[in-house]
Amino acid sequence: MKLVVIGTGYVGLVTGACLAETGHHVVCVDIDREKIEALKKGVIPIYEPGLEEILVRNVAKQRLQFTTDLASAIPAAEILMIAVGTPPNEDGSADLSHVLGVAESIGKQLNGYKIIVNKSTVPIGTGDLVYEKIKSLTTHDFDVVSNPEFLKEGDAVNDFMKPDRIVVGASNDRAEAMMRHLYAPFQRTGHRLIVMDVRSAEMTKYAANAMLATKISFMNELANLCETVGADITSVRYGIGSDTRIGQQFLFPGVGYGGSCFPKDVSALNRIATAAKKPLRILNAVEEANSRQRLRLVEKVVEHFGEDLTGRTFALWGLAFKPRTDDMREAPSIYTTNELIKRGAKVRGYDPAAMKEAKRVLGEKVALFDDSYGLLDGADALLIMTEWQEFRDPDFERVKQHLKTPVIFDGRNLFEPAEMKAMGFEYFCIGRK
Repeated sequence: MKLVVIGTGYVGLVTGACLAETGHHVVCVDIDREKIEALKKGVIPIYEPGLEEILVRNVAKQRLQFTTDLASAIPAAEILMIAVGTPPNEDGSADLSHVLGVAESIGKQLNGYKIIVNKSTVPIGTGDLVYEKIKSLTTHDFDVVSNPEFLKEGDAVNDFMKPDRIVVGASNDRAEAMMRHLYAPFQRTGHRLIVMDVRSAEMTKYAANAMLATKISFMNELANLCETVGADITSVRYGIGSDTRIGQQFLFPGVGYGGSCFPKDVSALNRIATAAKKPLRILNAVEEANSRQRLRLVEKVVEHFGEDLTGRTFALWGLAFKPRTDDMREAPSIYTTNELIKRGAKVRGYDPAAMKEAKRVLGEKVALFDDSYGLLDGADALLIMTEWQEFRDPDFERVKQHLKTPVIFDGRNLFEPAEMKAMGFEYFCIGRK
């Protein structure tokens, strides 16, 4: 099939490259000329394992192309996928200006029947808005489909190529048939495609992210309680995770969730519910709990060193919101850094992939190091913010030699408290004895 994917962020780029990998002909469109020229040369703007190889291979086979000219790409396409950003407005609702702007461009250029697919995470009812916008600008027939993505940053290629489900919201048999054809290569080992109405598909995306965010915040709240009552959250996690109704995933306490999806989508769903006069009180609590949890390590630092941190230096391992990505949107490291600096401290940072992004986001606030041990020299303590694999088994003697005092605040519970104590560290983690 011939496809156009509009937007080359995480969703658009992974979607376009992976669909090309299955044999479809894909044109990816973006208004950022510099980004498009880089993509033509095989240089990708994000850190996503496995993506570069797929992109380069399919560009070479001429199944994947990049352009800034949407008008030239539309005529030959059978399916147009909208994968542009929906950033939060000041009130937390989703900004649909980019989505509707693309819909307007499509309406002006439509030359025959096509499927317009919303890949962007959009509020319930956006499919109707897109349909009305395009309908007002063309006499050609078309259908609008919701096909939300469920891609984890850091494992997005694997999630796309081996999906546990593909959700399609379609309003008629014709649109459903085309979407089934599009995703036929992913159905060979199981029936993963779930078809529903458009509004239910839009809700499914928000509901999934809100549910996962709720699990995370619940575990963080439990971890804080465990510290007070003398329980160990790791034992609790094993105990409840063995219940198949609960499962093992998203039960790891830490310093709060971040990234491009959970904060934005929880907030947007909350605003949708409020506007519908059906407030989701649980989600209000989830947002509140996450806001507090982002500062949990700072609270522990203050408890140990005092409120005034003037003259002290803290080293951060991990700046991205999660491992295997360079994404720092809503990363706990940002909130921790700001609070430490507010109290007079100096902050150093290292991340295996997010150094360029950290420079853009944090500017001169943080001294960035390209060596995970070098930034420890003379620091008062090490703070672990992201659970990168290389942090899981460090040279502890080397860590101790570099630090001014052997103090570690572990926001990801990477190590065993008893072992850390035996090695001579003062070790502070989340929800453990």
